[in-house]
Amino acid sequence: MLEDVYYLNNGYPMPKIGLGVYKIDDETMETAINAALEAGYRAFDTAYFYKNEIALGNALKKADISRDALFITSKLWNDYQGYDRTIEYFTKSIENLGTDYLDLFLIHWPCEADNLFIESYKAMEQLYHEGKIRAIGVCNFKEHHLEKLMAETDVVPAINQIEVHPFFNQQPLQEYCDKHDIAVTAWMPLMRNRGLLEHSVITRLAEQYDKTPAQIVLRWHLAHNRLIIPKSKTPERINENYDIFDFNLELTDIAEIDSLNKDDRQGKDPDEVRIGTLE
Repeated sequence: MLEDVYYLNNGYPMPKIGLGVYKIDDETMETAINAALEAGYRAFDTAYFYKNEIALGNALKKADISRDALFITSKLWNDYQGYDRTIEYFTKSIENLGTDYLDLFLIHWPCEADNLFIESYKAMEQLYHEGKIRAIGVCNFKEHHLEKLMAETDVVPAINQIEVHPFFNQQPLQEYCDKHDIAVTAWMPLMRNRGLLEHSVITRLAEQYDKTPAQIVLRWHLAHNRLIIPKSKTPERINENYDIFDFNLELTDIAEIDSLNKDDRQGKDPDEVRIGTLE
């Protein structure tokens, strides 16, 4: 199904929906991964910081899916930024995952005040040119972080993974990324259900389209050409989140969801994150 694939700025295909595995522990990983694979997921988003790369790698191996059918993303944690440490911790990640390459490797936060994200990204460029990473990118970068990065490096990030949901739609940053052919991946696409899915606009549209509120919001993300990595360890919810390719939202309904924006950031402001400040 062509609709479920996005071609990154280097031509590499990435599934539009992946399973985010943040806070999925060793005991529940295999059940979650099996449910995801059965539903149709082939992309999985983890990070060294999540401490579950080994569990994810083991679950995928047990599932006996060919490596080239999977899209595996991991991230460089803040405390390991710097040229040499980036290479060191990339190596740890692929060892944990039991693979010899990553489809996507991201800088987790810019930590601009520590002034290491440029050299970290240059190390990622080296790994990319060596074929050990199929695409490289960043997380939580604002426009000014991206400006600095692109001025001092050679490979335009394929991805900027940022907090996006209807209450915090980041439209200016989305437009900036679109202009520079940087795909946006939404983390926290459902706002971790902190009141979003009960909003009257979302529930009315869910009834109108005979879909769940979560499916309405996830389809709204796809309408804006974003990639999404909804996190769940519940098989029913995992399946529900993937089952969104059989309908489209009308333009007026997309605009109505757009109007819900109130710049309500739930996570940390990237300008305030420094090495050692997040646990």
